[in-house]
Amino acid sequence: MSSSTLRSWRQQPALEGAAIEGAAVALPDAGSAGPSALERLLSRGRLRATLFMLGPAFVASIAYVDPGNFATNVQGGAQYGYLLLWVVLAANLIAMLIQYLSAKLGIATDNNLPETIRARWPRTLTWGMWVQAEIMAMSTDIAEFLGAAIGLNLLFHVPLLPAGLITGVIAFAILELQTRGFRRFELAITALLGLIFLGFLYETLRIGPSASGSLHGLIPGLNGTSSLYIAVGIVGATVMPHVIYLHSALTQGRMPCRNDHERRRVIRFERFDVIIALGLAGIVNMAMLAVAAKLFHTPALSGLSTIQQAHAQLGHLVGGTAALAFAVALLASGASSSSVGTYAGQVVMAGFINFRIPLMLRRALTMIPALTVIAVGMDPTNALVLSQVVLSFGIPLALIPLVVMTGRRAVMGRHVNRPITSIVAWACAIAISAMNVFLLYQQFFMS
Repeated sequence: MSSSTLRSWRQQPALEGAAIEGAAVALPDAGSAGPSALERLLSRGRLRATLFMLGPAFVASIAYVDPGNFATNVQGGAQYGYLLLWVVLAANLIAMLIQYLSAKLGIATDNNLPETIRARWPRTLTWGMWVQAEIMAMSTDIAEFLGAAIGLNLLFHVPLLPAGLITGVIAFAILELQTRGFRRFELAITALLGLIFLGFLYETLRIGPSASGSLHGLIPGLNGTSSLYIAVGIVGATVMPHVIYLHSALTQGRMPCRNDHERRRVIRFERFDVIIALGLAGIVNMAMLAVAAKLFHTPALSGLSTIQQAHAQLGHLVGGTAALAFAVALLASGASSSSVGTYAGQVVMAGFINFRIPLMLRRALTMIPALTVIAVGMDPTNALVLSQVVLSFGIPLALIPLVVMTGRRAVMGRHVNRPITSIVAWACAIAISAMNVFLLYQQFFMS
């Protein structure tokens, strides 16, 4: 995808071919003399307006139920039962705040987070930010690519290396939707998120995790170094750095606004979008861990460590339909999140260093590390968990600049964070950083 195509996709007028119910509506640009884009949208009814404004958070939320979540939640549930359920809940609540701030930045400034950093911070620092963001993106892509390949392997018994190549083709097809407008891409990703949600809704209703065990798991607590390692992996799999950058790009220019009043209304819509989308992602993650705790936290299965083993045991203990639902959800998760991750990488590169490469070329290049992991025979599930721990260390590097920028009136104007919002966001950044430092200390000085 050329740079001009990428920018035109991101800045298309609201409701381009939107046809929430099929009819395209031509809306004037924000600077025209007639009714604004937002006014025209609202004139069609609040329900239709709300449905149209939903979308960016659903694209971002797919990263919160990617294959890394499958790996960390399955291992966490098998090894520690319901113990780490509170970590999943806390990570999703933190994610809601972070994604809301990122979306608000894009709406208030019409710039994404990497662009804002490049405009206001020294060039050397922005290049360093780009390098670390690319490392995080590679870790993300390995997890997502491997997950989709495993899903194909489980469903159709395709060997992992050919399955990886097929995953690349699927990701290319999803990315191609971006050339046809943001709405088609958003709806495709939302449909895949819905497929994942339905899969784990079925698993939960079919298996019936313990209500008392789940409630007890919401009480914060850990059980040694290994549980901390999984907890950090859960946080890394849930609050993903590349999506912090991406969400601001998904909202910038999506709905042209004439003034601060309209921006405030769009920000309210986006807050609702975040609550719905991240709420669904949180339910999926909690269901995933609870199902694993119910089935696998036994003396015989507590050592279960791979997604393939989880799939096999689901089929053995519950039945083929449950195993099928698990594999389909995994494939949908990997294919969709891989496409979203590729676009996030493009946003990071264009924003930090003002350089673009065709999106399809980037997809082809990012396939190489994951295919290498498969080719050398590394255990894919262990690679998934390790990648999520690496991601956790990248969260503060994206979160701290976000909190700084959204807390500056010079950047946000009237939409600057309230003091309590900044305090809570800083507390999240400090807590995640402290968890990472403590993990390093335990791994290298107490082992």
